[in-house]
Amino acid sequence: MLYLQQAVRVLVCVRVVCLRGLCGDGRIAKMSKRGKKTDDATADVEQDNGAAPEAKKAKKGKEPEAPVLYEDPPDQLTSKDGRAANTKISSWNVDGLRAWVKKKGLDWVREEAPDVICLQETKCAEKSLPNDITSMPEFPHKYWAGSQEKEGYSGVAMLCKTEPLSVTYGIGKEEHDKEGRVITAEFPDFFLVTAYVPNASKGLVRLDYRKTWDVDFREYLSGLDERKPLVLCGDLNVAHQEIDLKNPKGNRKNPGFTAEEREGFTQLLGAGFVDSFRELYPEQANAYTFWTYMMNARSKNVGWRLDYFVLSKALLPSLCDCKIRNKAMGSDHCPITLHLAI
Repeated sequence: MLYLQQAVRVLVCVRVVCLRGLCGDGRIAKMSKRGKKTDDATADVEQDNGAAPEAKKAKKGKEPEAPVLYEDPPDQLTSKDGRAANTKISSWNVDGLRAWVKKKGLDWVREEAPDVICLQETKCAEKSLPNDITSMPEFPHKYWAGSQEKEGYSGVAMLCKTEPLSVTYGIGKEEHDKEGRVITAEFPDFFLVTAYVPNASKGLVRLDYRKTWDVDFREYLSGLDERKPLVLCGDLNVAHQEIDLKNPKGNRKNPGFTAEEREGFTQLLGAGFVDSFRELYPEQANAYTFWTYMMNARSKNVGWRLDYFVLSKALLPSLCDCKIRNKAMGSDHCPITLHLAI
């Protein structure tokens, strides 16, 4: 009898547990539902923040955009009034002359065959120049400027087929000239100035100095222009307009695209000078002369137009073409070439 009573009690307990379990399952189901909503909301936030980009990509199904490249068009060798080009000047920031020579930069120079080749950021004292360039018979007249205080810093060069009437170094102000940034050659019909304009530097620590440079350099160029027209070439370390770099929005506070540097270039043009490339190609986008070595920027054509030929307005009738030779390798910049009918 006692055994039977115990069995009955067990059966009753089992039924109660089962009933409670059913009720419990109902609560668990409701909690699971709420929990699922919470998890979904969290997932949405993570996707918005970029924590789950693969899911977003899979949902959108977008392929990476192909880079938009610039094709340098055929050289235009006549001026607007029909005169044939007879003066060819090239300019290249070589980002270290010795390394550039090793990368066969001189092969490009010989193939391009300009009357004058101007180089910037040579980073090489005259005593350390490679024999490959000092002995070039194609350019018997060679001129060098380097930093007086830091060897392997800054520096410009000018190599000419014909001898200039005169050559000067710097702009007449010691605070600028000690860095070896400017060479000026006088030819019968124009001055040629090659310049490596100072960078505002990381954190814009040299922006105030750059603003001073822009004022002094503009005064120097205007003084030359009063005597005869001039050609300014080189790395001017500014992308003037939004069209002159790939990502303008993200670079407004970075060296080369600050409002102050851009305004400095605007004031230079306002002083009677012309950006020859924009004069000929005012709407041409994706035309750059500099690409960082990082993130495959050059293959993606994520670049800046920092290298220029700026002309006195008096030389505009002589302008034939301004070329961006973006296929030439050997530096983080590419060379540019100017054709004139002097």
